[in-house]
Amino acid sequence: MSQATNRSPHVNAAATPVPARSGNKALLPFAGLIEPVIIEEPASHDFAGCVARPYAQAAWVWIYRDLCPDLIRRDAIDAGTFTSADLEPIIPQILARMKDALARASKDAEEARRLRAMLGGDEERAALPSVLNALRGRALFGKAQTFGRALNTMTDDAALASALQSMPLQDPSLASLLFHGALGHVANPTRLVTAVIKIAGSGSEGAVARIGFGPLVEAILAHAHNQIHLMRPTSSTFADYDLVCRALDRFHRLVRSLTGYIEFTRGSFWASILSTSTKQASDFIEPRLRDVVPNINLALRRAREGTADRLDADRILAAVSGTYLLSTVRACRDSLALNATFDQVWSQSAQALEHHLQRNLDLHRENPGDAVVSARLEAGIKMAEIRFNPEYAETLRRARSAAERRV
Repeated sequence: MSQATNRSPHVNAAATPVPARSGNKALLPFAGLIEPVIIEEPASHDFAGCVARPYAQAAWVWIYRDLCPDLIRRDAIDAGTFTSADLEPIIPQILARMKDALARASKDAEEARRLRAMLGGDEERAALPSVLNALRGRALFGKAQTFGRALNTMTDDAALASALQSMPLQDPSLASLLFHGALGHVANPTRLVTAVIKIAGSGSEGAVARIGFGPLVEAILAHAHNQIHLMRPTSSTFADYDLVCRALDRFHRLVRSLTGYIEFTRGSFWASILSTSTKQASDFIEPRLRDVVPNINLALRRAREGTADRLDADRILAAVSGTYLLSTVRACRDSLALNATFDQVWSQSAQALEHHLQRNLDLHRENPGDAVVSARLEAGIKMAEIRFNPEYAETLRRARSAAERRV
């Protein structure tokens, strides 16, 4: 999906603001009915088995505002009380009208122009068949998710291969939806890829595509790409680093399940998606990575002479969180383009921690009763445990205990 879109000057469906994620499913596109195959921005590529949230939202607004105002109450939409139970009975009528609108647009240039204007642009129009496909396959999403969970319990490779071959591979459109719905519940995607390679008898992307498992590869690519929005840099002190680390770990597992086993042709469609996803993930993680050492210094440094020394809990939180991120990046670096930045931060963080730990340990020996120094030292030891290892942290704790016993 190109980021440079030809936008119509007309009022468009995407102009109606709706939260990207909401605890109230009534506020989601199609009242949450196709949520299992929705992916978040940035969506830089078209994936057959899913729909980018802005395009799903544009289609939904077009349907309830322009296509089916007689079937869907606008006041219920605005109030957030329109649910999937309200939507389900009228889906057949909505599908029929969507199909008719697409047919008219394919035959009449003016109808095509009007449809693009109502949806908001060329990309929203191009995504409409995917929305239609998702609505048609909605009844299978629950079964796909159950299938994904069942794959986790299969320990026999032959049984796993048989289960994968039971998917409707002869219908790529349906297979794409089902694989996307299932993959969100698969803990170890590598097992699926290795099973497919055994079925194909080759690890080349051509061989995998020829036996009908292209939809599985695209589902893995889409799920990997869908982790990226969780890595966006933020200026908030209370950024959810645990969420970022989990997203990065999941991104790595998905990407490595492909790059570690499938031989991609340079410049191919799948290879270009991998390259774009790697760059976007790396661009989002790099600013956070560069903040790690400054945050350690600010968190563990004593106040200047003549000013009251106090513990900055926000800085401590940022430094500990950043150290967790650093450790996660180290485990996932094969799926990122951050080697130079990581190596620099990894080295500098070790130097900073060793310096501040020694300084705070000396201050603790001088005055074991200083609660601020004690808390700062404990935070530093926690960071050392993450950055180095538990044994080093335990050595520091013993040194702190020895200092306290001298009093």
